[in-house]
Formats: sequence, structure tokens, C-alpha cells
Amino acid sequence: MAKIFKSRLFRNYRWIWWVMFSPFMLLGTLVLLAFVGGLGEMPDFRELEDPQRNLASIVYSADGKVMGKYYVENRVAVDYEDISPNVITALVATEDVRFDSHSGIDARGTLRAFSSFGKEGGASTITQQLAKLLFHKKPKNKIGRLIQKIKEWVIALQLERNYTKKEILTMYLNQADFGHNIYGINSASKIYFNKPAKDLDVPESAMLVGLLKAPTKFSPVTNFKRKTPKVTLDRRNTVLEQMEKYGKISHADCERFKRNEVIINMEELQDRISKNAYGHGENAQYFMEELKKDVEAWCLTHTNPRTKKNYNLYTDGLRIYTTIDSRLQSYAEQAVKEYMPKLQKQFFKSKIGKKNAPFASNMKPEEVEKIIMQAVKKSDAYKALKDQEVSEADIMKVFKTPKPMTVFSWDGPRDTIMTPWDSVVYHKYFLMNGLMCMDPHTGEIKAWSGGVDFTYFKYDHVRAGKYDKEKKCIMPGGGRQVGSTFKPFVYVMAMREGRSPCEEVPHVRVCIESAWSRWCPDNAGSPACEGCMISLKAALANSVNYISAYLMKQYGAPAVVKLVRELGVTAPLDPNPSICLGTPDISVFEMVGAFSTFFNKGIYNKPIFLTRIEDKNGNTLAEFTSESREVLNEESSFLMVELMKGVVLGGTAGRLRGTYKFKEPVAGKTGTTQSNSDGWFIGGTPDLVCGVWTGAEDRTVRFVSTGLGQGANMALPIWGLFMRKVYDDPTIKINRGDFDKPASPPTVELNCGEYKADMNQDNQYNGMIFDDNED
Repeated sequence: MAKIFKSRLFRNYRWIWWVMFSPFMLLGTLVLLAFVGGLGEMPDFRELEDPQRNLASIVYSADGKVMGKYYVENRVAVDYEDISPNVITALVATEDVRFDSHSGIDARGTLRAFSSFGKEGGASTITQQLAKLLFHKKPKNKIGRLIQKIKEWVIALQLERNYTKKEILTMYLNQADFGHNIYGINSASKIYFNKPAKDLDVPESAMLVGLLKAPTKFSPVTNFKRKTPKVTLDRRNTVLEQMEKYGKISHADCERFKRNEVIINMEELQDRISKNAYGHGENAQYFMEELKKDVEAWCLTHTNPRTKKNYNLYTDGLRIYTTIDSRLQSYAEQAVKEYMPKLQKQFFKSKIGKKNAPFASNMKPEEVEKIIMQAVKKSDAYKALKDQEVSEADIMKVFKTPKPMTVFSWDGPRDTIMTPWDSVVYHKYFLMNGLMCMDPHTGEIKAWSGGVDFTYFKYDHVRAGKYDKEKKCIMPGGGRQVGSTFKPFVYVMAMREGRSPCEEVPHVRVCIESAWSRWCPDNAGSPACEGCMISLKAALANSVNYISAYLMKQYGAPAVVKLVRELGVTAPLDPNPSICLGTPDISVFEMVGAFSTFFNKGIYNKPIFLTRIEDKNGNTLAEFTSESREVLNEESSFLMVELMKGVVLGGTAGRLRGTYKFKEPVAGKTGTTQSNSDGWFIGGTPDLVCGVWTGAEDRTVRFVSTGLGQGANMALPIWGLFMRKVYDDPTIKINRGDFDKPASPPTVELNCGEYKADMNQDNQYNGMIFDDNED
């Protein structure tokens, strides 16, 4: 060697040698510098040891089903044994065929990449690709990319020295990006194919491995209108050919696998990916959004001992246990999707040819414009343009310019061309819905459906809670006018005073006077038998306004408000006599909680849906129980249930027994606001109390006729469909018997025939003729 360096050939042409070897010397120097930290701070490769990094928090139903997750990256790590061998085979054959023999850097592949300037493929091994995942910022220039590449080599060598090949494959597949905010092989398998990673077959494994090269480019939903997107198919088939090339599958199998569809049901895949995009998973999206508020509030006041920071819902891998029953939740969502399209058709038909549709026809043009403008300013598109400092005039040009878009319809997303302004008006046509069902004996919420489609309408119509900084808890908000569902709160005042549901009172107009006003409400429609005597039970069954006003006059608005507060309602309530007809805005959440007291022997249980939070290792961090208090005695609450049974047996909720064939005991109350903006039904059985509200997002969007706009048509059918499904499911153990009676026999007569006879004998009404309006 010494002779070579001293030779005339070397001395005369040493510059050529320097040119040839200097890049390798420079590269070696840079690698050495990277090892000692001379090229800047190196990421800690041990970060990859912990597959719980940025681990999704998982939400469980009461019956042990996974409802969804909260995450920055949708990732649930799995062990090597839980990954299909087909995935491993496809990955190695496609990305790094010499994976088992190299030490982190494939020298042959690196030389090939250099000699062909990258035209014959890159040189990154699986280990290098894993190392690359530690760099979370993209280099700004080519020099920065070169330095990062050198660091990747160093980390790859360290990984190979510290981990087995199986561990490296597992870490890589748990960290890999599969597009659409899907990270890790297990999440990818469940979203793309609705199965765990260990069950993936060869074609499915090939498709997922094919995504790793360019997740967005090769995604099967890049062009979701086509059943088998060609770009995905071609990439999947390339992976299959690589598997055949290296003897992992036969030629015959390769050709057979190529004939498989990439995705069997594109619509279902699109739906799973859409739901995944919100960080919720596939089920109970409105509930998951409200649950998130409560858990985030808890995180604000609790410290993770590992990080010394507040718990992070999106990265700490919490295990969150709820009261929701997955079967009831499914039936609730099914009932909404089954009835709301029918109701929506009725609404569309009612608005044909109407001025200002979908808004009220008596509105002025400037009032309609103001409503639409308010909705425009709340839209993401408007806010994005504002952030870009686009002028108001130019924003309006954008909103008045037609463009391709996808809008909601009950037949599935509809592609169309319209202006963003018109799309706002179009979506205003749609009726919304809120449903909540709870166990009155425990306070546990079993089902929660906050709307018709979370993708397009994200506002929750059950609670819409907001965090109260002073009280450090979530307070219900977003209530709607409750109409006649408020009346039981007035009637129960009479039951507390020992009056019987059979007691008859004059069916006459009542005026309530104060120092500053005189209020004389009318009945809705043409009252039957005005001037006769009517029982309290019949009055509630037929929602007679005169009798509600009569009772309000007896007990006073302040006393009613006090009772309603005890029943858990925190919404604003003016101590005004008109509240007896349901003028307040109250959430479904609080109304169902209040009604549940009647079905629980007078004990109020605050509705709860969160029972336990655990850390990623299963250690319990917090447990939650309902707050309880006695509001009514057993007899009063029992009598109130008896009153509401009359609503179903022959009153405004009579179609439950007719159309929906309910033979089981049901007690409840319909509600309709004066303008038909809101339709309600809250009904109870011995084990469940459920409330349904239906109406448009904007209160000026409503049915013209009460026949269509009443609670019996807008809300009750959803309750009927839901509870019918619950009763018809043999796996749900639900009480089909009658409501429990008080421990002591009631002190008042409940047989209205006997009650009337006794009253006639006592001549309490001075010989007046009774017109029995009982059902």
C-alpha cells in the first residue's frame, strides 16, 4: 500500500483519487459527527420502544363494546403475534427484501440508488423508514434532508443493535401512516376492512402495504365514486407481483388475488373514514363529542404522574367507561334514521310553493337574509376566508359563485353544483332531532342521539353542554321550548297536595292577574265540552291549557319554579304564569332527568354517562356516580305516573297503542310549541325514561299545520320505533310488567268511576251534571 502512495502514478494523478474518495470520506465524517451529536440533537430512538406514544384514549360502552377513540393519531398498538403473517410477507417483499440479512443499512441497495440516481428505487430499509418516523418536521432544503438522512442511518444502526427483527417490524407497523389520519396496522385494518390486523388475508395485506409508499395517492377513497379505484388496484397488484417474484406466493395465486376487489363496500369504507376523521370512531358521534367535553374538563384538574402535566385525552391512552348500552344506542340511531326521512318528506311537501321557504311565510326579506347571513358567518368556509384577510365583498362573491359540492340528503351524500349561499339555505330545510334514554333508578344514560348526521350537522340537540369555569363542570345548554311537556311539573303540585287524578274541575277559561298584567290563555284548537267538568287525568291526557292555567293559579309560578329546580333543571325560568304551558327553553338532557323522578318513587338521580376513567395500564384514576335526592314522596310520583298513563291510553300519545302496538305499560307526555317549531315526547316504562325532541335548527323553519308540527307527529314516532325495538330484543332484560306501586296504598281514589260516585253522593258540585271525558 505504501508503494502505491509513493508511486509516480499516484503522485501524478492523486487529485483524481481525492475526487473519487473524498465523498466517502466526507460521508464517513458526517456519520461520525452524527454519532457524537455534531450535526445537532438526535431524536431518541427509544421513543419507539413505547408504542403507547400518542396513544388513543378508548371509550367503552356499559356492555363492553368499544364505542370510539380520541386521538391525535388514530393508533392502537398491537404485538407481533397479532399481525397477520401476510402483512409481514408483503412488507418485506415490497419494501426490503434483504431485511433479514442487513444491519439496518442495505449496502447493495444504497450503491444501486447512487449509481442510478434513484431511478431504480430508493435505498431505505424498513429500519431506516422506522428511524425516519422519529423526524416530525420536514427539512426545508436538500442540505437539511441530507443531514436527516445521515441521522436516519445512525438511528437505524442503533435500532438493529438494540432490537430484534420482529420488534423492528412491529414498531414500524404500529407507527406507519396509512392515510386519512389512520396510524398503525391495527387501526388501518379495522377502518379499511373492518377486521383486526391478525385476520388480514393476502390481497388485503397487499393493499395496506401498498399504501405505505404514498397513502394519499394510493388511497381507495381518492376517487370514491369508482368501486375499485384503478390507482389503488395497480399498486395492490404491484405488491402481489413482488410477493410472487420472491417466492412468497405462486403465480396462480397471484393471478387469482389480482381478481379480488380492493374494497367490497366503498360506501361503508367512506363512512368509516369520515367518522375516523373526527377522532370519534364509528358509533354515537354526538355522544362522543359531549363526553369529550367532560373528560377534557376532568383532565384540566388532574396531573399525570409520568409526565408531570395534566392528563391529555388525545395522547395518554386513557380508558373511559360509560353507561351507554350499545344495543340501545344502535336502536336509537336506527329509529332516527327510520322515521326522520319520512318526516322530512312531509316537511318538503308542506313548503312547496310557500313564500320564503323554508322559513315562515310572514317573514320580511331582510329578516330571512339576516338569518342566512348569520349561518354563513358561522361556517368554516367564511372563517377560513376571514383568517386569510379576504374582504367582506370578496367573501360574498365566493358565497354567491356556483361550485361543485357535496350536500346532505337522506338518500346519502349528494354531489351537485350550487353556490355556498344556496347550500346554507338548502341545509336549513332539514329537521333536527335529539333523543336521550336513561335508567331512572340509577341515573345512567343508556342511549344518546344528538342529531341526524354528525358529518353535516354537528350541533348536539341533547345537551350541547358548555364548561362553566366557576363551577368547573359542564352545564347543559342549547335548550328548546318544551311546550306541554312542562305541564306534568304543574300537575304534580296538585298530587303533592293530596288531590286525585280523578278529581274533576271546571273546564273553563282561567285568568291569572297580577299588579301589572292579566293573563288568560286559550286552549289549542276548539276545546271539546267547554264549560263542563273534566278530570285532571283527562285534562292532562288531552293537554288542556285551561286546566294547566287553573292549577298554576292554585299554586303560583314561584312554587312551580322551585320544584322544577329541585328536579334538576338549571335552565333560565321566569316565575311567570305562562311557564305552565311550556314557554321555557330546556334541554332534552334536563327534561328527561326531571321526568325520571316520577318513575323512581320521587327520587331524583342526576343523569350520568361517565362511570370510570383508567390509565393505559388499567389503574383506576376516577370513578363517578349519580347525585341523588328525594324531591317527591312515593305517592305523589306514583299518581303522576298514573296521570301520564292516561296520555298514552287515550290522549295525545294514543298512537303508541295503535300504530306501534304497545301493550306494555307506558306513561308520558307530548309537547308542541305554539308556532309548531318544537315537537316533544317524553315517555317512561318501569326501567327506562326516554325523551325525544324534533325541530329545525332555526325556529322560523317549521310546519304550518299543527297536525304535522305537533309532538305526536314529530317526536312520538321515534320514541315508539326505538322502544319497540328495545322490547322486541330478547337479549335486553327489561321489565315488561306494570309500574311499582308505593309501599303504602294510595290515600286517594284512582278508580275514576268510584271517585265520581263518591263525589255525587257528597254533592260536592251542587248537582252539576258530569260529562266524563275519561279514556
